[in-house]
Amino acid sequence: MSDNVSPDISAKDAAFSSGIAAFETKSFSQALGLLRPLADEGDAECQHRCAIMYQNGLGIVANEPIAFEYMKAAAEQGHAVAQHGLGFMYMEGECVEQSGEEAVKWFQKAAEQGLVGSLTTLAMMYEEGRIVDKDIEESKRLYNLAGFDK
Repeated sequence: MSDNVSPDISAKDAAFSSGIAAFETKSFSQALGLLRPLADEGDAECQHRCAIMYQNGLGIVANEPIAFEYMKAAAEQGHAVAQHGLGFMYMEGECVEQSGEEAVKWFQKAAEQGLVGSLTTLAMMYEEGRIVDKDIEESKRLYNLAGFDK
């Protein structure tokens, strides 16, 4: 082992890698056990994964308040997919009181990072006049940014 690598970092890296692998193979109880301590230390990717597990009752009994807290924590750190997820929570009123204004805010933050799903969601919202005022030109602009020819 190199002198400048601490065993703590290696243990965290191993827990992170193992936790993500467990999540991807749908071993959610194992994933939660590995990722939650890292999420509690502020790792945005782990917070996002824990939010999904708590929201959907994967490997644990669903707990919407905890799901919201983890999703919000990851989103506030700039995690684009968590920002998108938080936007959906606000749009649908899942895990939190419905708020169109907050939904748009979080979709926009993810869209600013180029997340196609958020660009598309915002484009549809403007196209349909859902939550926001109908604006066909803004809808077309967002669809184009997302890579669609509208």
